[in-house]
Amino acid sequence: MKKIRGLLASAGGADFMSSLTAVVIGLFAGFLILAAVNPPQALGGLTAILTGGFSGMRNIGQVLYFATPIIMTGLSVGFAGKTGLFNIGASGQYTVGAFAAIYIGVRCDFLPPGLHCAAALAGAAAAGALWGAIPGVLKAWRNVNEVIACIMTNYIGMYLVNHLITQTILDSRYNQTMRVSNSANLPKLGLDKIFRSGGSVSSVNGGFLIAVASAVLLYFVLEKTKLGYELKACGFNRDAARYAGINEKRGIVLSMAVAGTLAGLGGALTYLAGSGSSMSVVDMLAAKGFTGIPVALLGFNSPIGIIFSGLLISYLTVGSFNMQLYNFSPQIIEIIIAIIIYFSAFSLLLKGLLGRLLRRPPAGKRRLKEPPPEGSLGGDAP
Repeated sequence: MKKIRGLLASAGGADFMSSLTAVVIGLFAGFLILAAVNPPQALGGLTAILTGGFSGMRNIGQVLYFATPIIMTGLSVGFAGKTGLFNIGASGQYTVGAFAAIYIGVRCDFLPPGLHCAAALAGAAAAGALWGAIPGVLKAWRNVNEVIACIMTNYIGMYLVNHLITQTILDSRYNQTMRVSNSANLPKLGLDKIFRSGGSVSSVNGGFLIAVASAVLLYFVLEKTKLGYELKACGFNRDAARYAGINEKRGIVLSMAVAGTLAGLGGALTYLAGSGSSMSVVDMLAAKGFTGIPVALLGFNSPIGIIFSGLLISYLTVGSFNMQLYNFSPQIIEIIIAIIIYFSAFSLLLKGLLGRLLRRPPAGKRRLKEPPPEGSLGGDAP
């Protein structure tokens, strides 16, 4: 029992417990909403949310498919957070990365299949890195708050991409981009043969493996390399990092560029999945970029934790599709996820409270502090 309490009282245990508490509160509040809307079907609706993602191999594959881009945007937000920056610009970085991938996927169909896909991914990464570096440069050399700069680049990126689509790769029949060539799509790597139910095949592809590999690589860089140490040092205290000989300006720009790279790749993994999706010309910021914020919060900016929090949000999303069997609108899951997000914002407070409670010794084993011996510094003077 002592070992369990010690494990939970550690930083990782407190992180896990606080995130779990936010999820449980969100699901409970969601059940109350379901009961208010349709009391007789409330329990069935909640059961559909909790079990829908596991109701068949195809649904499990869909969980992995929907989790892929939000893991990447979560890593984008989480990596910047680890270095002391708040990257709220993942939506714009996701959008420009997606456009770059689609443009290469449409216009460079003369490339062989493997090279075509790699070129589209590289283009998305480069576009995202460039768009992420802009707020980094403003922060490093002009001390512009990265949140303000990221909000501006979000809208600039959205309108710029809409303009570029209409001028280059617009399918005017549907007011969206043309379909990318099959040679640019990500390989399935046999996952479509595993995650299927009869003749119904899931959309999961090799992009999920790229997302997991990105998280593992980020963890290694942040925790095991000199570069990761320097980037985190800049985040903790820029002045101290500069005093220690670390180029803090380079660290800020590099952190935002890496964050942009991850978000841009997230956009590429969405539209190179071979699912037939295309970018529409709409004046609306990409929601997946903002979903990365709660994913990073629930994962406490840990690359490994972000994998699981991304899977959780995706699992709830897939489970919501089965709610229609109980006469519930699938949009209710957005309310439930919003509640989870709301409470995840208090995760640091929950982490502190749980940490103190778990470190607190049992009532029967608490000892009163013995008075210091007479004549010591803490006792009465002779």
